[in-house]
Amino acid sequence: MRIFLIMQILIILTAAVLNAHAARLKDIANVRGVRTNQLVGYGIIIGLNGTGDSKAEFTSNSIERMLDRLGMKLTQKDIASKNVAAVIVTAELPPFARAGNNLDVTVSSIGDASSLKGGMLIQTPLRAADQQTYAVAQGSVLVGHSATGVHETVARLPGGAMIERDMGGDFASRNMFRLTLSNPDFTTAARVAKKINMELAGKYASALDAGTVDIISPQSYEGKGVELLSTIEALDVSPDNRAKVVVNEKTGTVVVGNGVKILKVAISHGDISLKVGGEASGKKTEGDRLILFDDSANVGDIVKAINRLGVSPKDLITILQSIKAAGALQADLQIL
Repeated sequence: MRIFLIMQILIILTAAVLNAHAARLKDIANVRGVRTNQLVGYGIIIGLNGTGDSKAEFTSNSIERMLDRLGMKLTQKDIASKNVAAVIVTAELPPFARAGNNLDVTVSSIGDASSLKGGMLIQTPLRAADQQTYAVAQGSVLVGHSATGVHETVARLPGGAMIERDMGGDFASRNMFRLTLSNPDFTTAARVAKKINMELAGKYASALDAGTVDIISPQSYEGKGVELLSTIEALDVSPDNRAKVVVNEKTGTVVVGNGVKILKVAISHGDISLKVGGEASGKKTEGDRLILFDDSANVGDIVKAINRLGVSPKDLITILQSIKAAGALQADLQIL
């Protein structure tokens, strides 16, 4: 009875540790086919107060074609105005977009216009990579802002485009779904498949590779694809990743990921001596330019100690690279 109680306690403690690092499946994976699509179009902004393009070749052809569709015959010689600017219009089409819904739009000048302030975008078709028109944009523009102040050659149209066609088919009737992990990892993929199978009480999920998990809809969820994914995406899974140390050379910022270990190593860099393991007593001892660590030291301890000595970011990176080259840093080292 006592042994059984101890085992129960260990199971509870293990579950608590795993849940402490767990994430919802919807936060670490995406359903294949459920994504945004980029839209782009070429448009003309009118009504500018003399701040448009100075070169007519950017806009004259477009204005001529537009006026021709409106029944007015003009030639390029008749068109000379700095109140017009040529722009590229971009937008993000969300998954399951429906005709009649609105999209936010960004317009960016491609000529030498000095400002788009106060202008109006004329009806502009927005196409995806398949060259099909999915939305049409039109309306008054609002100039953007940046960290340095007003940036008047880029503007926004909140809700300035209207979707013209529905996106996505009959999603609910699908009987197979594919999940793609944001950070591919064999261990994470195996955990995802195991967790889904436990939830659905059967062999319905299988990991194809480090970044892909296929799911077959159970009979109880036939014709209920939305309900199935709602159940699956709420599951808690503990993601696993390769140990990594990221260093920003410009700022000297060091980010140490989970599971980073360092083996016994001794390094001399300039007038700095660093030793991990061996005869070091206690967690850490420091001389003038001598740092000794015991076997339990990690990369974070080393970085803190080196920073206290006033070592430059460049020297810090060199030291970490040397530890990595010696095979003592058990992690990927990424320099930004």
